[in-house]
Amino acid sequence: MVTPTLRTLSATALVVAGALLLSGCSATAAAAPGPAAELRLGYFDNVTHAPALVGVQQGFLKDALGATTLSTQVFNAGPATIEALSAGAIDAAYIGPSPAVNTFVQSRGASATIVAGATAGGAALVVRDGIDSPADLAGTTLASPQLGNTQDVALRSWLDGQGYQTSITGGGDVTVSPTDNALTPALFQSGQIDGAWLPEPWVSRLVLEAGAHVLVDEASLWENGDFPTTVLLVRKDYLRDHPETVTRLLTGHTASVAWLNENPTDAAAAINAELLADTGKALPDEVIDRALEHVRFTNDPFASTFPLSLTAAVAAGTGKTGDLTGLFDVSLLNAVLAQQGGEPVSAGGLGAEQR
Repeated sequence: MVTPTLRTLSATALVVAGALLLSGCSATAAAAPGPAAELRLGYFDNVTHAPALVGVQQGFLKDALGATTLSTQVFNAGPATIEALSAGAIDAAYIGPSPAVNTFVQSRGASATIVAGATAGGAALVVRDGIDSPADLAGTTLASPQLGNTQDVALRSWLDGQGYQTSITGGGDVTVSPTDNALTPALFQSGQIDGAWLPEPWVSRLVLEAGAHVLVDEASLWENGDFPTTVLLVRKDYLRDHPETVTRLLTGHTASVAWLNENPTDAAAAINAELLADTGKALPDEVIDRALEHVRFTNDPFASTFPLSLTAAVAAGTGKTGDLTGLFDVSLLNAVLAQQGGEPVSAGGLGAEQR
């Protein structure tokens, strides 16, 4: 039975809710602006997410955020990260292009915004002995990190270009099997899969520890070899309500990118220190050294490549067509870069560059 006090509270809540609706506002929109009490950040334990790993390990992110508490959560692949972002469980994430595009299109631009680039390169198709050309792939099974993630879309798109049909439910001329990265080496060594399209350090692990060889370096498929592997994505309402906090996040992010580029001999040790903290295990020196040879750390998100990513996802059956206008807001990043004497980055006509 509802008590008079609860009835009164319920009536009051209804009046407030009605007022918000009539004013065209929401409870979220009415949130107090200013620095956030907490920033919850998602990332992967991959070398392609080194700006996050080093930003956490070296304290760049925590220091830049000041009084805002930094909380972190490790994910395996983009779609799971997007689920957490959409549910409001995290506020920002280092993530690949395809999941970022998918959430933007599916939400009609309401879910999240890319505020910076992080990593370019560092993805490849590695295969077993006996596969030396695309013609050898008929009837094989190839792994990707997760259905709809950036490498999954790249693999399906490339196979389509080679004349192979794939299916998101399994089967086809080549079977694409979405598989947790941590399981891929054992499956490859046991012969249950014939290869995989992966980000670093998993490419290097399969090459150096499992006897795989590179059939396709994704860099060879892009002009000048420039393609984004990781970008920094922020929940749209968080960016709206806490631009000061996002600016601080970007200050820490750019410091991490700069440190990685200025300290290449120390990068492996710093990345490994955070991998050890997150997983209890560091990468062998030869694996991380090889992985770092194939990636480049940059604040540029290479925005002009994103329409191509969307086209590939739609063709692969993992994405829906849509308008990407507003996907990027690099205005805060460019303000930070200007203070540091750096060059601005482009939104590729898909969002704001200056405020």
